[in-house]
Amino acid sequence: MLLRPFHIAFPVDDLDAARYFYGTVLGCPEGRSAEPWIDFDLFGHQIVAHYKPGAAPRNRAELDSNTVDGHDVPVPHFGVVLTQAHWKQLAERVRIAGVHFVIEHYTRFEGQVGEQSTMFFLDPAGNALEFKAFADLRRLFAR
Repeated sequence: MLLRPFHIAFPVDDLDAARYFYGTVLGCPEGRSAEPWIDFDLFGHQIVAHYKPGAAPRNRAELDSNTVDGHDVPVPHFGVVLTQAHWKQLAERVRIAGVHFVIEHYTRFEGQVGEQSTMFFLDPAGNALEFKAFADLRRLFAR
C-alpha cells in the first residue's frame, strides 16, 4: 500500500513562536499561510498550526498521560516515525536548540518485537510531539 501523507491541525497561541520552532528548530519547510494559520512540511506530512489563544496546554502539568515502559507518555501527542539516522539527527538538533525533553531520547522495548527509539518534547504552545525510529520498520504494527 502506498503510504499517504497525513494532515493534522493543532492550536498554538503564538504563530511567530510556532514558525520558529517548527521551521527553524525542527527544520520543517513552511507551506501556505494566512493570518490565523501556517502549514508546515513535517517529513512529508502536512501539519497546520492554527492561532487559538488558550486552546493548547501551556506546560507538562496540564497534559494527561499514560504510563508506557515506566514513563508518563503525554496524551494527546503526534509525530513521525523516522529512520534511525534521521531520528538521531533530530534528537541532536532539538538538544542543541535547548528544547526540554518530556521523555529523553532512549530505546524502549529492547529486544522485543516493538523495539524503538523514542523521544517526547513540547512545542512552545505545549503540544506534545513524539518522534520514533524502529529497529525494524517492518515490525511497526507487529504484535
